[in-house]
Amino acid sequence: MMNYAYIVECSDGTLYTGYTNNLEKRLRAHNSGRGAKYTRARLPVRLVYFEEFDSKERAQSREWHIKQLSREEKLKLIKEKTLD
Repeated sequence: MMNYAYIVECSDGTLYTGYTNNLEKRLRAHNSGRGAKYTRARLPVRLVYFEEFDSKERAQSREWHIKQLSREEKLKLIKEKTLD
């Protein structure tokens, strides 16, 4: 089973970072208002970045490290690995 660290862009332009083992299901949850409290008032959200990991622990660790980045650093990370 794959695990993911991801960044979504909220409708107000803010960025939210999380982790999951089912990226599509998590995005649906965010956009239906059943995701994180932070994103509920900022719908819809759009996936702008993700990384895959073979363990939950590695995905959680990467999530933590991404959360330590400044907004500018996150935007640079997103730009470097643009999604199709």
